[in-house]
Amino acid sequence: MYQIGNIYGITAIAVIGGGLFGFDISSMSAILPTQQYRCYFNQGPSYADDPNGCSGPSADVQGGITASMPGGSWVGALLSGYLTDTLGRKGAIQVGSVIWIIGSIISCASQNIGMLIAGRFINGLSVGICSAQVPVYVTELAPPSKRGRVVGAQQWAITWGILIMFYISYGCTYLDGPKAFRVPWGLQMLPAVLLFFGLFLLPESPRWLARHDKWEECHAVLTLVHGKGDPNVPFVSLEMAEIKEMIEFERQNADVSFKELFSPRMLNRLHIGIFTQIWSQLTGMNVMMYYITYVFGMAGLSGDNNLIASSIQYVINVFMTIFALIFIDRWGRRLPLIVGALLMATWMFTNAGLMASYGRPAPPGGLNNIAEQSWEIGGAAAKAVIACTYLFVASYAPTWGPVSWVYPPELYPLRVRGKAVALSTSSNWIFNFALSYFVPPAFVNIQWKVYIIFGVFCTAMAIHVFFMFPETAGKTLEEIEDMFLSGTPAWKTRVEYHTSRKVEAGDLSDKEKALHTEASPERVEDAPKA
Repeated sequence: MYQIGNIYGITAIAVIGGGLFGFDISSMSAILPTQQYRCYFNQGPSYADDPNGCSGPSADVQGGITASMPGGSWVGALLSGYLTDTLGRKGAIQVGSVIWIIGSIISCASQNIGMLIAGRFINGLSVGICSAQVPVYVTELAPPSKRGRVVGAQQWAITWGILIMFYISYGCTYLDGPKAFRVPWGLQMLPAVLLFFGLFLLPESPRWLARHDKWEECHAVLTLVHGKGDPNVPFVSLEMAEIKEMIEFERQNADVSFKELFSPRMLNRLHIGIFTQIWSQLTGMNVMMYYITYVFGMAGLSGDNNLIASSIQYVINVFMTIFALIFIDRWGRRLPLIVGALLMATWMFTNAGLMASYGRPAPPGGLNNIAEQSWEIGGAAAKAVIACTYLFVASYAPTWGPVSWVYPPELYPLRVRGKAVALSTSSNWIFNFALSYFVPPAFVNIQWKVYIIFGVFCTAMAIHVFFMFPETAGKTLEEIEDMFLSGTPAWKTRVEYHTSRKVEAGDLSDKEKALHTEASPERVEDAPKA
């Protein structure tokens, strides 16, 4: 069967798995305030004279509905480690796409809140699998100089999924009755169908193939992706040599299990990967995405004005992420994480100050009978809150958004990468679950102080990154392993132009070519056997 060898073509299909998460975020944010949704799943009184008609689910129940997806994602991410080691990176992602289709069917057909939660939980299983294994898959195929760009494309796919699904959902708000939410929840299964069949055109991860002693297939994939069909390209030889060396080392020195992740020499890496994902949630970004209509409702926007203003942040999210795709391999990983955290803290603290100084409690029951809109602010201060929210999104999009997906798969050696990234990603989803569940009641109970909490988190993560997160950009996955074993302090690491990148670019000097030729095995059959 024909296989795509261009890394950007491979990425374009694989990251559809990331787009599934985006579809969920914006379909909920666009549908939450609509009369059709609030009346169909209503748990409170109806307001005959009010344009919103019904009070909808209670704050606690709405938190549970929203949180059911990340709850499922947490379970899916944990399961993905076993799936990817058994079925391969491609197989695990294909399983995820099938699960998404099943969950979308159930959500689309929901007759009550329990059925909706079940459908969203199943959707979450898919998102957990795909969000954990798509970055691993693309990481193991990409050359070092393009790794950040192509893995970061997962975040770009998420932003496109958010934008596209928001406008589909917004358009469907003009449909009568349950069709307003059934149509978008049904349409969201189509990308998963495309992902499932598109994966047949992609090669398997060469590192997974090597680990299962499929050396000829491994060499064929490296030739296809890095050599454009020429097995004698120097970078193909270098990659093959490094994979062989690492596989042999692992078989002689390691017992691969979850227990190894908690061994002394792996624990620091595990903590970095887990906290990269935890902090990405504690920035407050996904809360802004899910509940942006609540936030803008507090600022005095309602109806179409609220939805259109909310959509602007999704447009900002898409286009600001482009900067990361272009420059992330030059910026590295540390700088975007530190600068992004400090900028986001600034906007969060500013919003808290504006809300506290110029806002006031909303009438009983909240604005427009939406309890979560329990605080209101008007005039120029309201416009400033909206502007700071846009600036917050613009700060997150080129920094924590893509880097939180790029960074964890780079941290771990091959033998534990699938399991370690699954565990790291699961921490993302359990915190997403907690925030999705608790933020609606938090808006009701502590109002503007929610912004202070996230501002403190953003400040703490900037300090944590500076002291504990080393630079991985530009290094091969095997060189990153050496960096951790050497114990170099995080703040002394930097983006470097390594020999492997020179080989990839064809920039080796005569001396380096000679050394490389001597070091690189020339035949696939020389590979170590289990």
